[in-house]
Amino acid sequence: MRLYQIAALVAPAQAALRFGCSTLSIQRLDPLVEPGKLPSAHVHQIVGGNAFNATMDKDPGEVATCTTCTFTEDFSTYTAAHANSPPAGMFFKHENGSYKRVPIMQNTALPNGINGGMTIYYTQQDFNSNGNQKITAFPKGFRMTVGSPTTSSLDAAKKHVGLRFVCLQDKGTRFPELPDFPPKPCKGGIMTVHHFPSCWNGKDVDSPNHQDHMYSTTKEAFQAAGPCPASHPVRMPQVAYETLWDTAQFANMWPKDGSNPFFLSYNDNKGYGTHADYLFGWQGDSLQRAMDSSCMFQACENGRPLKSQGVAAMNKCAVKSAINENLDGWLAKMPGQM
Repeated sequence: MRLYQIAALVAPAQAALRFGCSTLSIQRLDPLVEPGKLPSAHVHQIVGGNAFNATMDKDPGEVATCTTCTFTEDFSTYTAAHANSPPAGMFFKHENGSYKRVPIMQNTALPNGINGGMTIYYTQQDFNSNGNQKITAFPKGFRMTVGSPTTSSLDAAKKHVGLRFVCLQDKGTRFPELPDFPPKPCKGGIMTVHHFPSCWNGKDVDSPNHQDHMYSTTKEAFQAAGPCPASHPVRMPQVAYETLWDTAQFANMWPKDGSNPFFLSYNDNKGYGTHADYLFGWQGDSLQRAMDSSCMFQACENGRPLKSQGVAAMNKCAVKSAINENLDGWLAKMPGQM
């Protein structure tokens, strides 16, 4: 589905944020699942505020000094597992057994020059009606994950609604959405999509598995989200990530036996275990103001109601890697691989 087609689904009274974030860092740190561990099990791409570290035990909205995202009041941390590139990192495996990280591409309808990164969405009702429940912004300290690297079957992957792969013909391609890696080379690359649940239990900013305090009523990505259940009665913004991987540059190296050569950074060449983390870090009431407005996409920038910055400032923000290891060029194995 094209961007303008998605936009047409949004009722005028609903706020919807869609913005780019350049890459802050690509390294083996995972403050949610493996807090304090140096290094973590596998590579992640991180975008957002420069307060990112191995523990994230302080409110990023209070300690960060810059952000790689469009909105300068957003110091949240957005991560996805890597596959030779951002989210759950992605890697290409050559027939000779070596690996190379897959670069990330800029998404469509965003300012030119963004350094890799992701496209982030915050929508009120996932582009449709949910009983007109009030949207409540995340509280300080809030965090959650979606998906799991331990998912090992296609049936289980299908149950993770909103965690999908799209075989791109061009950057405007949005469908069909697949629960696993596309089975053949994709002309325009591969897009990974991570939709988070948006119904909160109203009391816990986290849970032992980082998921039980949230509940999803969405049937599919960017479709109608039903009312929140009594167990999780608070409707929060629908958060989603899109990451575009430049897999097309490896098309002429596709294995002769037709097998999929792309791996997520935890040695998953099916894609079943794709996952992502979210750590809230908006300053003050900025996100609530946006959700209470009727602005949409770029119309929310330049103080209407959110402060924004240009691409040069986004790309300038960075953090030093806490792990000294080579992630570029051809590698004998993926980082963290035994």
